[in-house]
Amino acid sequence: MAVASCVSPVDLAAWRAKLGASLFSKVAGPDGPEHRARIHHTPGPRWFAADRPIRLVHADAAMFVSGLRALLLQSLHPLAMAGVAGHSDFRGDPWGRLQRTSLFLATTTYGTADDAQRSVATVRGIHRRVRGVAPDGRPYHAGDPHLLRWVHVAEIDSFLRGHQRYGRQPLDAEGRDGYVADTARIAEALGVPDPPRSEAELARQLAAYRPELRGTPDARDVARYLVLNPPLPLLARAPYALLAASAVAMLPAWARLPLRLPYLPLTEATAVRLAGRGTVAGIRWVMG
Repeated sequence: MAVASCVSPVDLAAWRAKLGASLFSKVAGPDGPEHRARIHHTPGPRWFAADRPIRLVHADAAMFVSGLRALLLQSLHPLAMAGVAGHSDFRGDPWGRLQRTSLFLATTTYGTADDAQRSVATVRGIHRRVRGVAPDGRPYHAGDPHLLRWVHVAEIDSFLRGHQRYGRQPLDAEGRDGYVADTARIAEALGVPDPPRSEAELARQLAAYRPELRGTPDARDVARYLVLNPPLPLLARAPYALLAASAVAMLPAWARLPLRLPYLPLTEATAVRLAGRGTVAGIRWVMG
């Protein structure tokens, strides 16, 4: 006699909670629960009210795709890439770097104004120490306002595009402008001069950097690392591959060619986009 097997709701909830906790620990680190409690429950004024677009965008699982896209795009500036190659520990401690970045985003987006300002001061202190000479002979300094603005516009363009494609609640035109304006508050605190405050201005500032961008050997090495050789266990590689493909598919052709990333418009518009939506939805479900 055949016996039908099924997963009970209790078992499914337990599996979901276990998987969600594991993913959260990777993104937020071992102190993640403590950081989350402090950020969200400490009383005091915040930089952003509860109804601001930045809170919606930065809370969505689409950030998993958007963050990858941002790293790939940012690597196209030779001076920004030189700073990463010379001073970042992204290979030796990739999860630590992710955790520090996620903590900064969470603190400045949701934390008290005092905590947000302290977080910004910490990052500015790090920037003051990051300087050197790029392989092409040009000096770089992480606190250079022009370089800071490139990192900002590449990041915000990626976060916004990722949310519009994979977010649960895509923003209307007013919301998109509001999101860019919200992020300008953080950018100015970090030392970015005249950050964009509308979607149209974001596009103009991003386009203005095009003549400075190119694919250096370091940038292509980072792209291979992020897309093909991430430090992940075997079981996590398949869903990560879908996230990476979705991130690459959001890059314009002019950004992919220097990084030697593929451009398959028909596949990306159908299979990759569908797979990306399913993967992001799965992360959203697991993370609750």
